[in-house]
Amino acid sequence: MYKNLFDTKLSIIQSPMAGIQDNALAIAVCKSGGLGSLACGMLSIDDIVKEIKLIKEATDNPFNLNFFCHTHFNYDKEHHLKWQTLLEPYFTEFGIKCESIPDGAKRVPFNHDIADSIEPFKPQFISFHYGLPDKELLSRVKGWGSKIVSSATTVDEALWLESKGIDGIIAQGLEAGGHRGMFLSEDITTQIGLSALLPQIVNKVKVPVIATGGISDNYSIQAALLLGADAVQIGTTYMLCSEAKTSQLHRLALKNIKSQHTAITNLFTGRPARGIVNRVMKELGYIHSLVPNFPYAAIEIGQLRAYSEKLGSDDFSPLWSGQNTSGCKEISAEELTLQLTTDYR
Repeated sequence: MYKNLFDTKLSIIQSPMAGIQDNALAIAVCKSGGLGSLACGMLSIDDIVKEIKLIKEATDNPFNLNFFCHTHFNYDKEHHLKWQTLLEPYFTEFGIKCESIPDGAKRVPFNHDIADSIEPFKPQFISFHYGLPDKELLSRVKGWGSKIVSSATTVDEALWLESKGIDGIIAQGLEAGGHRGMFLSEDITTQIGLSALLPQIVNKVKVPVIATGGISDNYSIQAALLLGADAVQIGTTYMLCSEAKTSQLHRLALKNIKSQHTAITNLFTGRPARGIVNRVMKELGYIHSLVPNFPYAAIEIGQLRAYSEKLGSDDFSPLWSGQNTSGCKEISAEELTLQLTTDYR
């Protein structure tokens, strides 16, 4: 079934990872026979077009464009003042001043301007995070003939997505690194592990299901297929690859034993995401009620992150990672993809 959905040799999607990759990672995975992904959520329209052109120049194989579909909130000055007050001791410690930057958030939801820019390319495959765009925009994308999938973290979300007529569902287990795709509820207790979530979704929907979360080798790929998945999506395992843009501090954290301790936090962006536990997460708590709406929380934390990283510290860095880093290797993504499928096609 996956060949009809992806039109690729292998049923592996490289998870889109905003801020950690560009076209190079997507190209390498495409060349190996998998479905490479371009994370577009933090890119300007000009950059999205530039990256697509680079991918198409390098390979004729299909690739995935990924976009956020979050609700857009206006900058809330009063909320940010409370958040800044909470963070003030850290700015004092560093001897720097916190700046209010209302237009400093880079993540924007998928919209008609973005659609205008990618329509000429007639993308074969598009994935969404945080639900789907509105009915009119979704119909427009369907009109291009693009295959559309989106992330579900609960059975309810999977059923909702299927009711909108999409082509596949990404079942995101609790183990997965980075942002949770949850969109029908903000209750973290609704989130469950892949081995529990995947078969429940498979039994409830009729469209292909893609498993993601904690998949790091060919054994976990086979386990996902046995639980009913049509394909898998893999992210953390690619983060040490030569094509990944993972920072040096982030790479060191992934290779350190502390990578075994991850948690879901909203501190860095305003939405729940799994990362390696560091100082700010320990001191403020993983989930905090004063964190501004996504993605504005990154404005203040980003300033602390920039200063801290100059000192060689990851105390305020979002060290996105899934719960399983055992498959991470410092090799090319093309080679890694082929290794992942050594005993499996």
